[in-house]
Amino acid sequence: MQIVVNGEQREVAAGMTVSALLAELGVHSGPVAVERNKAIVPRSQHAETTLRDGDQLEVVQFVGGG
Repeated sequence: MQIVVNGEQREVAAGMTVSALLAELGVHSGPVAVERNKAIVPRSQHAETTLRDGDQLEVVQFVGGG
């Protein structure tokens, strides 16, 4: 199925969760914000939120530094 992640089309397996997408993107740890169709997906719901064809996601990983 097709989704959009940070403005780019991406093909993913049907039934993929937000957690699985983050792992596929290489986002394994640290603070991350996920917005799905203009609504924030709480971190506690990443493993149970299943993506659907046509979803639009924004994934922002916060990085500290100085």
